[in-house]
Amino acid sequence: MKFGKVEHPELIDFTIPQDHPDTEVLLSNIPKIEKTNIYVGCAKWNRQDLKNFYPRGTKDELAYYSSQFNCIELNATFYRIFPAEQYQKWYDKTPEGFKFFPKMTNEVSHLRRLNDKVYDIVDRYLEVTAQLKDKLGTIFLQMHNNFGPKNWDRVVQFVNYWPKEFPLAMEFRHTDWFTDEKVAQELYHLLEENNIANVLVDTAGRRDIMHMRLTNNEAFIRYVGANHASDYNRLDDWVNKLADWKAKGLQNIHFFVHQNLELESPLLSAYFIEKLNQRLGCDLTIPKTANLPQKNLFD
Repeated sequence: MKFGKVEHPELIDFTIPQDHPDTEVLLSNIPKIEKTNIYVGCAKWNRQDLKNFYPRGTKDELAYYSSQFNCIELNATFYRIFPAEQYQKWYDKTPEGFKFFPKMTNEVSHLRRLNDKVYDIVDRYLEVTAQLKDKLGTIFLQMHNNFGPKNWDRVVQFVNYWPKEFPLAMEFRHTDWFTDEKVAQELYHLLEENNIANVLVDTAGRRDIMHMRLTNNEAFIRYVGANHASDYNRLDDWVNKLADWKAKGLQNIHFFVHQNLELESPLLSAYFIEKLNQRLGCDLTIPKTANLPQKNLFD
């Protein structure tokens, strides 16, 4: 994941900003229940990206991956709409309780940019994605960096069209969605009114989009490590932030670990999951990292 990559991450202030004031208001209005649903995963499961993660002799990468993680951010669906049979195969290979969080096809987000020609594509995408059944997590739509607020009417039309039985998260990257206060408030209100998660992206070169505004009972976080020693301190900060949000009422945490070079994503994930288990009292499986360098690559 190259978005927000910088040459000198040691120069970046990675401090997590203060919450948007309305985040606490939203959390205070969530009915309190005991259970918190926590899913942590990588973006891909293929051996080439997650080098040395798989034990020698592993024949089925997804079957092994899903024995170590409880979810995957399914980026493959950004590049093509797979046939229904493929989703069924993915379903069958993974254990009960595993979740897929698929990315909306780029035909919708990047090529047609939410114009009025996307809706047949959306229907086709959802028809096959539904084959994931109870293993389908939140679908997320990532807009291009240059998709700005001038396209507001397209966003409204898309949100109104989206079938509410499919949970949705939306990621906006153009800085004007967040730096223009009037635009930001309109966007947050639209997402909140329609129970759509406002994706948070933590990456080195785009600190301007760390809006810290939750819009429903879901923290959908895409964390991008910089292949730098600071990656671990940043994860410590996220453990503290999620513990705070959980204490205030948040019940759904979906956290996906990326890196500019993905090979250490499982190592970062294992570190993060262990810290989460300790701080939040959860019992997520800690991925095995015996084949990965136990002294991390940044030393």
